[in-house]
Amino acid sequence: QVQLVEFGGGLAQAGGSLRLSCAASRRTTVTYATGWFRQAPGKEREFVAAITWSGRGTYYADSVKGRFTISRDSAKNTVYLQMNSLKAEDTAVYYCAVSSDSGSYLLRDQNYNYWGQGTQVTVSS
Repeated sequence: QVQLVEFGGGLAQAGGSLRLSCAASRRTTVTYATGWFRQAPGKEREFVAAITWSGRGTYYADSVKGRFTISRDSAKNTVYLQMNSLKAEDTAVYYCAVSSDSGSYLLRDQNYNYWGQGTQVTVSS
């Protein structure tokens, strides 16, 4: 069992920035990739970004490409999502999750093994 906790959500103005953190409770013998998903009210959960265990591979949804950056600090068991140039449509609950899969499987939420509780991001226009 891996427990994940997200930090850094809150209120930002359009054009502003926030950084989300996803901390894992412990190291594991399984090398997990980490992804960020979000769910806005009345909408389905959608993929935002993912990073491989090594950190050498990253994936982004088209809607956030060029604005969001995912990174990891393996020494701290933490993955970050730097969100710049925020838009009102980025408003959602953001979840981090870990997956033992790789490649394009990381774009689909059903391929993730453990999830955090979510953190609210609200962008005012």
